Amino acid sequence: MNTPNKLTLFRVIMIPFFVIFMLAPAESAAFKWIALAIFVIASLTDALDGYLARRDNLVTNFGKFMDPLADKLLVCSALICLIELDKIPCWVVIIIIAREFIISGFRLIASDNGVVIAASYWGKFKTVSQMVMIILLIADLGGAFGTVEQIFIYLSLALTVISLIDYLVKNKNVITLQK
Repeated sequence: MNTPNKLTLFRVIMIPFFVIFMLAPAESAAFKWIALAIFVIASLTDALDGYLARRDNLVTNFGKFMDPLADKLLVCSALICLIELDKIPCWVVIIIIAREFIISGFRLIASDNGVVIAASYWGKFKTVSQMVMIILLIADLGGAFGTVEQIFIYLSLALTVISLIDYLVKNKNVITLQK
C-alpha cells in the first residue's frame, strides 16, 4: 500500500463524514464550513495522489481502479447532497452522473478488450470545474457569487457533455471490439 493509494483510501473514508456535515441541521453554520473543508481536502488529495503516483512511478492497478472511483463517489455524493439542500437542479446532476456511468461502462468494455482509455484534458477540465462549482455551492456566499455559482453549474454541465462526446469519438473503436 503506497502513499498515493493511501491518499485515495483516505479520500473514500472522508466521504461519509462530508455527507454527515453537509446534511446536518442548518442551525449550525459551522457544519457547512466543516463539510467545505473536508471536500477541499479530499479534492486536494486527488491531485496529490496522481502527482505522487506519476512522479515516483507508483502507478498500480489498485490506484487505476480506485482513484477514479473515489473521485466519482466524492463528486456524486456532493451533488446529491446539493440537490437535497436545493442548491442545484436535479436534472443537471442526472446528466453529470449519467456521463460518469457511460464513461465507466465504456472503460470496462475497453478493459475487457485489453484497451486502456486514458483521462483526457476535457475530462480533467470537467473534474476541476465540478469541484470548483461544488465548493462555490457549499460556501454559498450570496451576492455576486450567486451569479458565479450559476456560471459554474452551466460550465460544468457543458464540460461534462463535451468530455463525454470527446471520449466517445476518440474511442469509438471500443464498441466495435465487442465479439
